[in-house]
Amino acid sequence: MDIVILAVVIALVVVGAISGLVVSGRRKKRLPPPPPSGTPTVTAPPAEPHVGDEAGKPSAETRRTIEEVDLPDAAEATQTPEAVEDPVVAAPPVPEIEVPEPTAGRLVRLRARLSRSQNALGKGLLTLLSREHLDEDTWEEIEDTLLTADIGVAPTQELVERLRERVRVLGTRTTDELRTLLREELLTLVGPDTDRTVHTESAPGKPGIVMVVGVNGTGKTTTTGKLARVLVADGKTVVLGAADTFRAAAADQLQTWGERVGARTVRGPEGGDPASIAFDAVKEGILEQADAVLIDTAGRLHTKTGLMDELGKVKRVVEKQAPLDEVLLVLDATTGQNGLVQARVFAEVVSITGIVLTKLDGTAKGGIVVAVQRELGVPVKLVGLGEGADDLAPFEPQAFVDALIGD
Repeated sequence: MDIVILAVVIALVVVGAISGLVVSGRRKKRLPPPPPSGTPTVTAPPAEPHVGDEAGKPSAETRRTIEEVDLPDAAEATQTPEAVEDPVVAAPPVPEIEVPEPTAGRLVRLRARLSRSQNALGKGLLTLLSREHLDEDTWEEIEDTLLTADIGVAPTQELVERLRERVRVLGTRTTDELRTLLREELLTLVGPDTDRTVHTESAPGKPGIVMVVGVNGTGKTTTTGKLARVLVADGKTVVLGAADTFRAAAADQLQTWGERVGARTVRGPEGGDPASIAFDAVKEGILEQADAVLIDTAGRLHTKTGLMDELGKVKRVVEKQAPLDEVLLVLDATTGQNGLVQARVFAEVVSITGIVLTKLDGTAKGGIVVAVQRELGVPVKLVGLGEGADDLAPFEPQAFVDALIGD
């Protein structure tokens, strides 16, 4: 029995010693090695927030009472805060409105420019008529001179017959007498008593409507812009319709002319419907109570039937709102008799009421004035005598004939 108890005690001692060694070894393994010299200390991440029983006690904060808070003075409290100014954006420059030159007597003021190119006709005729013997050869030369000036066959024959009769009966020979005689006969051909007013008076509450037509290259858009200056110079308000949608920058060109005299331009997209733009222009003219609406149409080749039909459509669409007061055909005076072919075709599509002759200062063929009037039965109402903005002048027969025969 004693031996058994001794064996149990020894076993317990051995087991306790072994357990102590094991625990001591584990504790030695859990200890981290000492940090090497020079290694920065790593700060542990903040603990996650807890709620309920796990939440920590809030840290004490320093608080101030209302007596300790500085309040603004009454003057400062009522002071209006300064307004912050918006950055200044420069506005686009407004085009300066020009004052066009008065139209009364404009052709007289431009007579010198006209006579430089047209004087050859008058001087040639006076030289021939001043010959001592006016035989058949001389009269044929007079006839050729008139034909060269594009007066036309029928008007030339009439003029020569009247000149021959008056020279034979009156026996005029002096230069002054011949100039007076020639002036009277040319003035009769041109037509001194014809109404050459550009009519812009329409029904009450409706503007006068002027449609400008012509082929390419005659200066039609420029003429429309210059005509706006003529009307503004006479005290009228104008709306422009840019119905030439086929020529690039035609609408921009017309708008520039309008801005110079304060006239608004109604335009549409390039390649748009010209009749629609013309309709809108007349509508705007009625709303603005303008005195006149000028419609610039595309420069159409008179040989293109479809384009001429479209021009007729523009006319019909416009007349749904108000009647046309004027249809002005723009002709290049340098084309001479070729312009008559254009005039005939346009007259068939739209009823031409007046002619505008451009580039009359650059040709010696001033007789086209007589020829085109005789061909269409309508008067020349305006003539272009240069590239200046105010070089479009109302046609005055007396001033024109005086420029033809010179002083």
